[in-house]
Amino acid sequence: MTDTQSAYQPLARRLADSGHDVAAIERALAAFAVETPSWGYGDSGTRFGVFPQPGRPRDVFEKIADAAEVHRLTGTAPAVALHFPWDAVDDLDELTDQLAEAGLRAGAVNPNLFQDPDYKLGSLTNPDGGIRRKAIEHVLECVRIATALGSTAQSLWLADGTNYAGQDDLGARRDRLQAGVAAYYGALPSEQELLVEYKFFEPAFYATDIGDWGSALLLCQGLGERARVLVDLGHHAQGVNVEQIVSILAREDRLGGFHFNNRKYADDDLIVGSVNPLELFLIFAELSAGSGSLPRLTIDQSHNIEAKVEAMVLSVVNLQESYAKSLLIDRASLAQAQGDGDVLRGHELLLDAYNTDVRPLCAKVREELGAAADPVAELRASGYAERMARERAAAPARPGAASAKRPTPAPAGLGVTE
Repeated sequence: MTDTQSAYQPLARRLADSGHDVAAIERALAAFAVETPSWGYGDSGTRFGVFPQPGRPRDVFEKIADAAEVHRLTGTAPAVALHFPWDAVDDLDELTDQLAEAGLRAGAVNPNLFQDPDYKLGSLTNPDGGIRRKAIEHVLECVRIATALGSTAQSLWLADGTNYAGQDDLGARRDRLQAGVAAYYGALPSEQELLVEYKFFEPAFYATDIGDWGSALLLCQGLGERARVLVDLGHHAQGVNVEQIVSILAREDRLGGFHFNNRKYADDDLIVGSVNPLELFLIFAELSAGSGSLPRLTIDQSHNIEAKVEAMVLSVVNLQESYAKSLLIDRASLAQAQGDGDVLRGHELLLDAYNTDVRPLCAKVREELGAAADPVAELRASGYAERMARERAAAPARPGAASAKRPTPAPAGLGVTE
């Protein structure tokens, strides 16, 4: 009997004795998938500085290699979200082939509408019509890129907003936003959807043009069925009940995706589950409440001081475990307690699932997927990080691809993260 089996069997018996369909839980966990972000593998930092690491990827091809390693270890990260022009290449066919060779697929395509100096006063909402046209041209280019790569989603985050009262007409900005996003949505082929992300502040500190989930939802409702809201865990004020937002959007069939990270103060982009694992579990309790499939799940992190591949692996593992715990909620008993008005019983039922040690279950499922029982330990033992440091230092950067480092004038770590 392997170490994984000896740890798993007592847990499986306890779950079965409690009335859980263990085989169904394992199937759901095996089908669980999360996208990792290309930008999470490159240089990053804070607005005070960027901290380069040995072996960091220099282009999108090396990012894909790192993403493939995360998927090999976890069995749950088969797609890579891409960002343009950060991930620009001369030959999209070559990028498609590289993804396929790595056993990955293209995740959501993210346009960059916040770094060009022309966008200082906004992109789609800029008072200058020429700049708005430039922004439209870029998002239409991203539609063409996604089509070529086989991606099924556009992920839109706007930094647009104002810093001072009177800087611009708020109603006029909303009109420009609606017109620009309508042009974007209208260009989408039928297999692509538009995910609209919101953020309540930063880099605009007076009024953000898509500042909350309600603003994003209204925008999506005016566009069509393939426009949905994208929730980012770091894009809310302190104390906001994110799981309630998830529940509302899911009920309206407008929850298009989720960007996972963690935060202590603002949009810290820390490792998933590192600060508030209970909140992460409660979000999954809502995500897994219905009988339908999960929305698009993506890690959105900017690793500042931690090893990037290892941090990504740990985030995926934490997502696996939170999802597994949500599958252990006794929904029938919970509904009974809620119907009876038994406040503490309902709370205890959630805590029973949350406090279950699901690591043996996740390890068993990973092994059956051909991944690692302990992905972090295997990554460290494999010497992957040290090998990449040597190989990438010795080899020239690949021609025809943009640098992994965010382009000037705004290097990574300006404090503006998606």
